[in-house]
Amino acid sequence: MNAIIEIGGSQYRVEKSDVINVPKINGNAGDEITLGKILAVDNEGNIRFGKPYLDGSISARIIGHDRGEKVIVFKKKRRKGYRVKNGHRQDLTQIEIADISVAE
Repeated sequence: MNAIIEIGGSQYRVEKSDVINVPKINGNAGDEITLGKILAVDNEGNIRFGKPYLDGSISARIIGHDRGEKVIVFKKKRRKGYRVKNGHRQDLTQIEIADISVAE
């Protein structure tokens, strides 16, 4: 069973026992969390879409927290001598999908 879920404004396609990196979720490593924004489910060819979400939940386990790759932000205006270089690293949480349950 595949599902498309929404976490932190981004959409992810997940299956049971998948490990994904998502924007930071409050919690400690080993905590169980419940995700409720299920957009679509594919159950062996039976595809269902939500309007906007389906009734159901996805249980997941937090594996740990990390930081993503550094992103460089460079701004420049030509002929003005204006140049600014900034960067940041996004805080991420690694989760493992434990179970997908959707109401019929």
